[in-house]
Amino acid sequence: MARKYSGAKGKAGSKKPIKKSVPSWNRYGAKEVEMLIMKLNKEGQAPSQIGLQLRDVYGIPDVKILCGKSITKVLADKNVLPPLPEDLQSLIKRLIMIKKHLEENKQDEVAKRGLGITESKIQRLAKYYKRTGRLPQDWKYDVSKAKLYV
Repeated sequence: MARKYSGAKGKAGSKKPIKKSVPSWNRYGAKEVEMLIMKLNKEGQAPSQIGLQLRDVYGIPDVKILCGKSITKVLADKNVLPPLPEDLQSLIKRLIMIKKHLEENKQDEVAKRGLGITESKIQRLAKYYKRTGRLPQDWKYDVSKAKLYV
């Protein structure tokens, strides 16, 4: 299947291991992993950064196998989940950067196209998060208030 906004095709990318059991060399239990997640969250790291930190520093291959739930589910259970999902927040940051670039370079047509694509992605993602209950139904993305979201 082709990508939506590029000519790329295929399914290339890294894959998770097929084996869905806890490795024998793992030193951490479920409670310890949850405490590590909470510690890293208090340091201000996003869920994706927490996953990378757990993998690279602590040698935890997959939180979902150990705890039975993802990092965001652990944070949601402890009521410390950020108000905006991380992927939506990063798209809004990208939109702000593109707008700043377009203020200086008004004739940049490629950037104008990128702005439209990014706004479309934000709208689609917000619609999904409203449907799943992650965002409130009355949440509305406003271009003029984009800096406040970040």
